[in-house]
Amino acid sequence: MGGEIKARIMDKERIDRTITRIAHEIIERNKGVDDLVLIGIRTRGVPLAKRLAEKIEEIEGKKIKVGILDITLYRDDLTVIGPQPIVKETKIPFPITDKKVVLVDDVLFTGRTVRAALDSLIDFGRPRSIQLAVLIDRGHRELPIRADYVGKNVPTSLKELVEVRLTEEDGEDLVVIRSLNNKGGE
Repeated sequence: MGGEIKARIMDKERIDRTITRIAHEIIERNKGVDDLVLIGIRTRGVPLAKRLAEKIEEIEGKKIKVGILDITLYRDDLTVIGPQPIVKETKIPFPITDKKVVLVDDVLFTGRTVRAALDSLIDFGRPRSIQLAVLIDRGHRELPIRADYVGKNVPTSLKELVEVRLTEEDGEDLVVIRSLNNKGGE
């Protein structure tokens, strides 16, 4: 993905504990889970949303609906991605109007992915509220966006990359910081 590993931030156990903590925070802030839905932003936000839903169900005894959001066509850097961006499936098979939606992503960086997700989400209805949960907040915001639930704040340089690896996508649970080898950002 990037250059050499500069630091290991989280291992499987730390990721699991963090998901448990965020699940408790979501339940507490929303005074339960009534009208609550989780929507994972592709790619690694999806398994994180599913894990959060499982943990919330474990705690509250109620099943939480999970949707999948692909923001490719809503990105403001679409022309930079390439002439034929690969669009994957968005799957929100339930109404979001008047629901409390928690968007879930792996890393919050500039805020542009979240902005695109908000634009995309509104096409599906008008939620009562939209909250944001991220595993890692690395700073360097370009837009006035902040997460409601943060697993870990990780101050980084723009010459570094935060790499989140999840079993469902990558075969292991791990968060590392890599040096970028003079390439661009995330």
